[in-house]
Amino acid sequence: MPASGGEAAAGIRYVRDGHVARVTIDRPQVLNAIDPPAAARLERIWEQVEADGDVRAVVLTGAGERAFCVGADLSAAADQPTGVERWSRANPNGFAGLTLRRSLDVPVIARVNGYALGGGLELVLGCDIVVAAEHAQFGFPEPRVGGLPSEGGVLRLTRWLPHQQAMGMLLTGRRLGARELERVGLVNEAVAPKQLDEAVERWTADVLACAPLALRAIKQMAAQTSDLPLHAAHRTLVPALLRTFNSEDGKEGVAAFREKRPPNWRGR
Repeated sequence: MPASGGEAAAGIRYVRDGHVARVTIDRPQVLNAIDPPAAARLERIWEQVEADGDVRAVVLTGAGERAFCVGADLSAAADQPTGVERWSRANPNGFAGLTLRRSLDVPVIARVNGYALGGGLELVLGCDIVVAAEHAQFGFPEPRVGGLPSEGGVLRLTRWLPHQQAMGMLLTGRRLGARELERVGLVNEAVAPKQLDEAVERWTADVLACAPLALRAIKQMAAQTSDLPLHAAHRTLVPALLRTFNSEDGKEGVAAFREKRPPNWRGR
């Protein structure tokens, strides 16, 4: 399906490509580091995606071949708050409006084309599916400059990796490659650079093959019940769950299965 609705502002490119929102951090001159205007633009994009029922998947990447994102643009931060003041004024949705966000119930695929460091790795952790070029490097260098990954990095990494693996990264600032993180489960698929787009499109197609309301329900359940005991989580009726049970797509999925044909999802 041809791309449409392309828009670029503050070093961020946004394109609606059929049911897919493609978001590109387009600041290769600073390895796609994010300054305040770019962060504000990304926040608005996530809000736009949340309000657009026709978007069924998001692909997030960085421009060029060197970097996905290396975090905050420190060269643009001279007039920005630092230390405790910065932490107290941080976006409650996390770095670039994504890393702690719970309201974005559309699947987000990270297309990691290079360095994902600091806030860039936090962005990766804020995505649902991670496809990376095998030369990509991941890490939290903050401790080496007297800081810490406070916008989701420590919290997410220690929940998703074995303790020693997570702390090994957090307490040393070491960078790990895509193949190594694929082995421990943080990267879904690591591929040769020339195969990156093909792999991303394959994952995107698999997402689009699923009922969009069902995927929204899955994301809402995962986001809203992760800190609950199992039985309490099971009793939590998120809004999308009720819509899915009563949807036309639910009936269409069963009919398509019985008739041995691809389903025609309508998102209702």
